[in-house]
Amino acid sequence: MDSLENLKLAIRTFADERDWDQFHSPKNLVMALSGEAGELAECFQWLTEDQSYNLSDKQRDAVADEIADVQLYLIRLADKLNLDIAQECRRKLLHNAEKYPVDKAKGTAKKYTDL
Repeated sequence: MDSLENLKLAIRTFADERDWDQFHSPKNLVMALSGEAGELAECFQWLTEDQSYNLSDKQRDAVADEIADVQLYLIRLADKLNLDIAQECRRKLLHNAEKYPVDKAKGTAKKYTDL
């Protein structure tokens, strides 16, 4: 299993080999990430809830490709901003646990301001 650190280094090498670092400003990476997130959304756009759980092999492969694209851009963006994704995710989970305490949030989709 690849760690985020190994993936970050592989993506950095991939971009360096192609002289793409010049294009990978945080702004450009966020714009590319938005496009990829849109492509992921398109995979589910006209599906019912049930269909979204029961993808064909072709649909699943397309979703997997788009998830990978989104993740690759996120890793590259974090690298450019010197952020540790795993550390930031742990920090955010702790923050969310405070905003959404189990006794108030369990079983509801309400926003923390409405709990």
